[in-house]
Amino acid sequence: MPKRALLFINGDLPNRDAARKIIQDDDFIIAVDGGTRHALNLGLVPSVIIGDLDSVDLTGLDETKIIQYPADKDETDLELALEYAINAGYEQIRLIGALGGRLDQTLGNLSLLTDESYAGVDLRIDDGVEEAFFICDQAQIHVRIGDLVSLIPWGNPVTGICTEGLRWQLSNESLYPHKTRGISNEAIAALIHIQIEDGLLLIVHKRLRV
Repeated sequence: MPKRALLFINGDLPNRDAARKIIQDDDFIIAVDGGTRHALNLGLVPSVIIGDLDSVDLTGLDETKIIQYPADKDETDLELALEYAINAGYEQIRLIGALGGRLDQTLGNLSLLTDESYAGVDLRIDDGVEEAFFICDQAQIHVRIGDLVSLIPWGNPVTGICTEGLRWQLSNESLYPHKTRGISNEAIAALIHIQIEDGLLLIVHKRLRV
């Protein structure tokens, strides 16, 4: 089984060339309704298309597995696609095209990543330009020197933060959701280490050279 699943969502994809760089040959491709267009524009034929199919043209996709849901449902198409990928056993999942467009959809997509049932999954939003993910203990991030890395406490204060490889280091410090101290830090090393004691921290990595 391929190691990773890529879920293409119907948001913005700002740079196709940057998106191509994060695709691996053995990735399993899942299109989330209208996100099919992004996969096809990158020359990828989805193995599965999931959603209510109100935003997708299925012409020429006879070999693709189609899973259709009713338009009136409690979950978004992305939530259903995530459940499919996790139930299929994928422990690395990337969401492509999950940012931009409607603000409510973007916030909903980010909030999905905080579901505790996904705790054992390496789950990230990544379009080749920006990647975003949550940590509740520690993480390492491969970057280029000069990239921007923002640390954003989600919902509540995050305490005991220690960082290595950022211009403005944190050493057993706290960040608060009503303050912007963690925004736009700068990578001074190719590998960033971040560790926290308590809370949920959103990491946003902005690649300045793609």
